[in-house]
Amino acid sequence: MPGLLYFIVYRYIPMLGNIIAFQDFSPFRGFLNSEWVGLQHFKTIFSDPEVVRVLWNTLWLSFLQIGFAFPVPIILAIMLNEVKNERYKRIVQSIVYLPHFLSWVVVIGIVTIFLKNEGIVNRILSPMLGIEPISFLQQPGWFMPLVILEVIWKEAGWGTIIFLAALSGINPSLYEAAVVDGANRWRQIWHITLPALRSTIVILFILRLGTVLDSGFEQIFLMINPFTMDVGNVLDTYVYFKGIQNADFSFGTAVGLFKSLIGLILILAANRLAKKYGEEGVF
Repeated sequence: MPGLLYFIVYRYIPMLGNIIAFQDFSPFRGFLNSEWVGLQHFKTIFSDPEVVRVLWNTLWLSFLQIGFAFPVPIILAIMLNEVKNERYKRIVQSIVYLPHFLSWVVVIGIVTIFLKNEGIVNRILSPMLGIEPISFLQQPGWFMPLVILEVIWKEAGWGTIIFLAALSGINPSLYEAAVVDGANRWRQIWHITLPALRSTIVILFILRLGTVLDSGFEQIFLMINPFTMDVGNVLDTYVYFKGIQNADFSFGTAVGLFKSLIGLILILAANRLAKKYGEEGVF
């Protein structure tokens, strides 16, 4: 019952507020008396060059995260599964889990200390390579690589939990039979470990596609600055600047509804494709 109440109060009832995406909403006139404008805000999403650029930034960053950050927990889980010393394995697991419990404020603070012009990295690289300090945090070209590396460092260890749980269900006799057949460790990973993870990978990949337009507001908001705004401004931060700071609540809600619709379509399409190729899918 508490779980059901949580979803009703914080997930379903707030969905009624999406009506303002079709209104020129004013807090003073309220939901019932605000002017109805239909699909005007949704047309703005596709006609405003700024929105198009922000949408491209969001998609590009999301696909980079899927391409580089998504496989890391899988690889890390397989590596941990190959460790035979249980004590050493638990120590490594604890170390890689730890960053997950740090807030993005702390993580970005650490990154700033290390990568600012007079930071530790530049103090090491400049004398060693004889180069000028690199403005990692001000150069647009460094923005997305830094975001991806931060996500990997913070969440890769935590993401291994599900994959390690899946690996624990593999029958050890399969590995023993593979050894008898002359399979080395790489062959065992390729023919036993990876197939055992396939269903879990597919399900998590489908769920990840549902949030392809969610780039992580807090991390991006703390990272962007006037120098990186062109490449770092994504839908989440754009909605904040446009919808909250400029009080354009209707447009911000329209963007949020658009994101949810795209996520739903991607989940349905990926789930259908997974079932077509013999996987269970999410539903």
